[in-house]
Amino acid sequence: MTPLLPAFYFGSVEHYRLLAQHEKIIIDIGEHYERQSYRTRTSIIGPNGKQDLVVQIARRSGEKMPMKSVGLSYIETWQQQHAHAIRSAYGNAPWFIHYIDEVEAVVLKKYERLVDLDLATMRLGMKWLGLTTEVLVAENYIEKSDGLTDLRVAFHPKKQLPPEVTAVPPYTQVFADRHGSVQRMSIIDLVMNTGLEAKRIIAYF
Repeated sequence: MTPLLPAFYFGSVEHYRLLAQHEKIIIDIGEHYERQSYRTRTSIIGPNGKQDLVVQIARRSGEKMPMKSVGLSYIETWQQQHAHAIRSAYGNAPWFIHYIDEVEAVVLKKYERLVDLDLATMRLGMKWLGLTTEVLVAENYIEKSDGLTDLRVAFHPKKQLPPEVTAVPPYTQVFADRHGSVQRMSIIDLVMNTGLEAKRIIAYF
């Protein structure tokens, strides 16, 4: 069964476990934008605990529109805020110096559409992990069909993991002495803390 997903901003470690388990996935950018989802947010762990990094979009409140049409807003300095938060959270992490330049290059670049940013961050995460999963981007909304595992609604930061998605086991985290092991974090958290071990952790079943 091929996973059918919405686009996501960097994505959680579980997104990449799902990618590692499949030869192909489909990203639906014809589906409607949904707020407070992985489409515009990723979670890191800073000195004060979990922190959501949220992308600012250009859309009237309550307006329904397909993901491929959602633009980005640069009225607020969210890009700089994200870069600063990541530096504050992982400046002392063992692999910080190896990844921060690539993180900032993608975060600070100006994209016209949300999906362009999302796909750029996903491809960066795949590069870090050496994943060769085929990613098909569907421009038009895909109706449910045989052979697809539809995770567009179920795979959500405010919901339990769907049964088709397996949790990544605990790994070393820079603020574990303060906050314990925090799960379902951004791929940024995994690579900053574990570096080259990240691929093994993602693939461990």
